[in-house]
Amino acid sequence: MQQTKRITPTRIQKLIAQRMQTSKRTQPCFYLTAKAVIDKIVEMRRPLSKQLGIRISFNDFILRAIALAVAQNPLIKGTFAGDFIEIPEDINIGLAVAAPKGLMVPVIKKADQKSLAQISQDSNELIEKAKNNKLTLDDLIVPCTTLTALGMFGIDSFLPIPSQNQCCILSMGKITEQPVVINGKIEIRKLVEFSLAADSRIISPDYAAKFLMDMVGLVSNPDKL
Repeated sequence: MQQTKRITPTRIQKLIAQRMQTSKRTQPCFYLTAKAVIDKIVEMRRPLSKQLGIRISFNDFILRAIALAVAQNPLIKGTFAGDFIEIPEDINIGLAVAAPKGLMVPVIKKADQKSLAQISQDSNELIEKAKNNKLTLDDLIVPCTTLTALGMFGIDSFLPIPSQNQCCILSMGKITEQPVVINGKIEIRKLVEFSLAADSRIISPDYAAKFLMDMVGLVSNPDKL
């Protein structure tokens, strides 16, 4: 008989597995995908970082775009509560971070009210706290939506699973260069693909599509951020 090795999951890994299983079983999700042209972000990121005196990451632009798109589509904040949908006042955006003890989702609170520089500062602090196992319960409140990315591993796109009590989650793949037809001419543009998993009990596909395209529009036109 072949010998096997048993690995005992950590407490956090067990908790994540339990929440994902519950979410998959109880939240009927549908999925949408869209691509954004991100040449303008690539062009302005470094000069803007120098101007603001703080490193603005690509993710910071996306987090800001998500927050503004949620403000335009408030049902994204909704939580299904049986006979009604609860909509909190604040727009809190989660950022999935690979931490030593497992995947963590610290939250940028009231993200729609923060500038790119403030979001950058908050995200940098939360990532450092996650990597050093110093996140507090206040850092881990349930966000209205979460950004999760695997582009750094060469992944083009993937379908994420929203956490319990979360309307949707947004995934982001790697930056690619692709031919795009602009004014009848083929040009090479930098693109990123986003995938949205949304709870159909809270929002309809057309509502989710508007949210996703509002976010993509902001990403493609970062001067509006």
